This record gives sequence, structure tokens and C-alpha cells, in this order.
Amino acid sequence: MMPSTESSIAPTALPAELVRDLVAIVGEDAVVVDRAGLEEYRDAYWIPGDDSYAASAIVQPATTEQVQDVVRLVNRYGVPIWPLSQGRNLGHGGPSPRVRGSIQLGLQRMNTILEIDEELAYAVVEPGVTWQDLHEAVHNAGYRLLTPVPDLGWGSIVGNAMDSGHTYQHYGADYMMPTGLEVVLPDGELLRTGQGAIPDSKTWHLYKRSLGPSLDPLFIQSNLGIVTRMGVWLKRLPDAYAPLTLIIDDDSDLEAAIDTIRELRLAGHLEGIPAVYSTLRAAQMLRDDPVPARPEPFTADELREIAGERKLGAWAVRAYVWGDSELVELRLRRIVEAWHRIPSGHVDPLRVYAPDEYPELSFSAGQIGIGIPTLRALETTPPHIAHLDISPVVPLRGADIRTVVEELRRQYASAGLNFGLGIMVTGERSAVPIAGIRYDRTDEQSVRAAFKLGKRMIEALGQLGYVDGRPHLEFMDLAAAQHSFNDHAYRRFVEKLKDAVDPNGILSPGRHGIWPLRYRHEQPQPDGGSVRPREASG
Repeated sequence: MMPSTESSIAPTALPAELVRDLVAIVGEDAVVVDRAGLEEYRDAYWIPGDDSYAASAIVQPATTEQVQDVVRLVNRYGVPIWPLSQGRNLGHGGPSPRVRGSIQLGLQRMNTILEIDEELAYAVVEPGVTWQDLHEAVHNAGYRLLTPVPDLGWGSIVGNAMDSGHTYQHYGADYMMPTGLEVVLPDGELLRTGQGAIPDSKTWHLYKRSLGPSLDPLFIQSNLGIVTRMGVWLKRLPDAYAPLTLIIDDDSDLEAAIDTIRELRLAGHLEGIPAVYSTLRAAQMLRDDPVPARPEPFTADELREIAGERKLGAWAVRAYVWGDSELVELRLRRIVEAWHRIPSGHVDPLRVYAPDEYPELSFSAGQIGIGIPTLRALETTPPHIAHLDISPVVPLRGADIRTVVEELRRQYASAGLNFGLGIMVTGERSAVPIAGIRYDRTDEQSVRAAFKLGKRMIEALGQLGYVDGRPHLEFMDLAAAQHSFNDHAYRRFVEKLKDAVDPNGILSPGRHGIWPLRYRHEQPQPDGGSVRPREASG
């Protein structure tokens, strides 16, 4: 349910003594409490003037010890905190907290790359380290390592991983990249996961399992701890690299394209995360040349004309092949042969690059594939245009993808918007179609309409058995409510964990639908969730 106009009231100010204590821990320049200063740390894509998800302060520790001290302090006062790394979770709520009046715990100053091991191909980073930072450090050191990147290189490596974000390289598939965490628990205790539980462990970031239950996944999309360092698996820089654009001209071939990608993945010819884009999304994500927007959506004939003019087809796939020259040539041959068996399938002219030729890569799609961070997707978007992403997880089977695509088409059409979809192939057996709802973030009506459409999409996909896997703050309860097997056994179990490790309910209450006891109420809502307060209580 959208917030009322009453939410424009500023959040309650923090007690003066709490502010003084925070300053004593992190320094005066690392505590912001004035409304003008906090404006920098709000979700720029949210409703203009609406304070539903406004924070009461941002505190920016520089060390793990300071994080621990802040956590212990807020436990005494009972004020919730909301950790963020760079705060660039665009389309999902940005840096804003779920509970209004929370203290944002900004980890931007914890920006040290603690280790890069070229021999074993891994790095260890703090949460303020960006993809650009890691790439530059590896490049400047002359290491022959391929760094992972998503579409925008300015975000936090840790922050992206902790919200189940993806990258496009080998370990982006099924989120294999993170390994070995250091975590501040909600009571201020320090935990190291996996082999890190061994003092002076030599295998902390090399092996994903531990003796007994493996805990790393507990801290992804959760509110059970604050990750202050993380291992990142890298790959060798390949001798040969080929960025690929695979096209189908006819929308009716989508099922065949998806099934072909699955078989190429299972055979090992396609690695990383191929991305399948509809025409308008492909123009931006493959050509760095978005189609100018207009008030009314394009007709089917106009879309076919755009697809023909830009040589993008009804769907275009962004994919990559890495390896030794002979291996790349073999894989390319197998991929092209398979793609040409699709009736309208064809492949952009191919080029294989050696490492000294990477500066010749002109499109961001090709740069991203070899680990060069860019901001082109943002730079080619008008500054007033924002997006809201809906991201269900769907079987990697043409018929299932078609069902979701057609439902999303209907939803876009009902709102009078252009259809825009990117299907991220995050593994051999599943994919994440990301429906990007574009809107004018300076226009309140446009923003509200986008969020109404997002809610309708989530509900419609829920009817098909699919749930938004990375929901916006506004939809976290709605998405969580759909995990309702056995009277919400999953939620009840995680709530038990939450209440055990965070009895004061101070860490990220409401994150992805998990609420501590102090915020829970019994009255059910029609969507299966519960009544949740929006205001922090101290």
C-alpha cells in the first residue's frame, strides 16, 4: 500500500546524548543528522518529498571495531540501524532504510582492499571497495586476473553480493563469487565464517564450507549481521576473449533461443551470465544507444522497424567466451552452429581479442565481459529517468520463460508503457527476467504509477508461482508473504533466528520481510503479511 501524504513529516530526531556518543566513536565529520545532509543518502528514485523511508542520521565508521562500538551503542538506546556499503542499490530502494527514522550505517570509509593473491586468484575487500577500485588495483599491480563486474562499476562489491546481485563473469553464475565473511553480529560480537573460524586460517577465502553448518548464505539478503570483509574469487585473464551478440529476429523463436542457451550452458560452451534483452533494452545494453523515449508506447510495427534499423532483432543476447585461443575457437563454432539452427537466429560478426587489444573494445557490453567497469548504462540514461526492477526466478526452459514474458507484456501494456526486459541467465537451470519499469523521478504521479505497476507485476507473477527475488523496500513484505509453504514455515524459522541473535531488534528490521519481535503484530493483511510499523521506536 502506498504511503499517505503524512509521511512527508520529518523523522523523529535522535536523542542528543546518542548523537554525542556516536561522534565519540567515529568522529564529528562521520555523523550527519541535518535534513539537508541526509538528503544525499536517500533513495533518489523514490516519491519526491515523501519521507516514508527517511533516516534520522547517517554514521560512517572507518573500522570493524567502530562498527562493533556503534552496534553496541544502538542496542543500549534501542534505535535501529540500516547498513549500506555505497548506497547505490538503484531500482531496489538505494540506501534508504525499511523503517523510517533508522540510523543509516554507511560503510563507504571502509574502502581497503586487504589482499590480492595472484597465485590463488582471489581478493579480500571491505564493504566500501567498488568494482572500479578492485579493477584498478589489479591492473596497476600488473596481475593477470579477470575482475568481476556488473553493469555499473561504481557500486560496492560486498553490497552487491549481500543483496544477491550478479556479475557477468564465471563466478556470477549462481552467486559463486563471495567466499569467507567477517561479520559483526547484532550484539557487536565478531564472527568469521567457514575456514575463518580457525585462528590464522590459511584457507579462509579458498574453501566455501565449514565444520558443521556453513553460515555464509545466512548473511545474504538478511538482517542477521553486518559484513565487514569478504573474499572474492577471481579468474585468470584469458589469452583470448570473444564478446558475442546472438540475435533472433522473430519473437516466436524465443523459446528455442532459451532452450539453446540452456544446452550450451550445460555443455560448457557458454559460461558466466548471458543476458537476453528485448529490443529497446538491447539498444542501450548492447549498443550504448537507447531509443529516445516518447509519451506513448511503440507499436509492434515500430518495434520491428527499430529492431531492423539497429540490427537488434526481437531479442538480442549478450554473451562472452573466454579461454585459450583454441578453446575459444571451438566454443564459438559450437555456439554459432547451435544458434543458426534457430529459424531466425543469426550472430553479429565475431572478433576474438587478445589482452593487448582490450583498449579497442568500444561498447560497454564488450568491456564489461572482460572485467572493465563502466558507467555507460547510467550515462546514456536521461538524469530524470529512474527505474524500478521486478526480478522473479524462473526455470531455464523456453515455455516457462514465455509464460512470464507474456504476463509482463500484458502488465506493461496495461500501464501504457513500453515493454522492456533483460533475462539474466544466472545458472544452467534458472534465469532471472528483470522487468525494468522506467519513470520520471521528478514527477510524483509518474513515480506512484510505476510503483503501482510494480505491485501488480509481483501479484500477477505470484499467481504463476514466481516471486520477486530482489524486491524494492516497498515490496519486501509482499514478496516475503508469497513464501507461504506450511503456514510460512520459512519466515517463522528465520524470525526465530532473528530474535535469538538480535533480541533488541536493532539491525535492519523488515529487511526482505524479516521483522524482529518488537515490530511484529498479529493482524494479517490481505497479501498474507502482517501490519508493519514504518517508524523507528526507541
